[in-house]
Amino acid sequence: MSNDPSVCAVRCIHTENVIRVKRHALSAEEITGLAEIFKTLGNPTRIRILQALSECELCVCDLGAALGMTQSAISHQLRLLRTLRLVKGRKEGKLVFYSLDDDHITNLLAQGLAHIRHI
Repeated sequence: MSNDPSVCAVRCIHTENVIRVKRHALSAEEITGLAEIFKTLGNPTRIRILQALSECELCVCDLGAALGMTQSAISHQLRLLRTLRLVKGRKEGKLVFYSLDDDHITNLLAQGLAHIRHI
């Protein structure tokens, strides 16, 4: 018997709950995709870029000026964010304007902020 409060004091399997969890289990592909997104969101620079883009559409030059970073550093991060479909680009002449890919990203940021602000 363990004194660890995070471990059950007795072994008891709740079969109905186990079956429900197994029935709704994510596929390996879904698990990998979510892990990649959360790993990407674990970088403060990328969070700063996403937050800036939640305000308005920006080109790399604008992002660099707003965040105090080089265009090269911004471009490197945008490549990864584009690959995971967190941001999208729109070409206008010689400029590419970036924005959040869709409302899911906006909601993900908002939910994360709501969670940390209520701690």
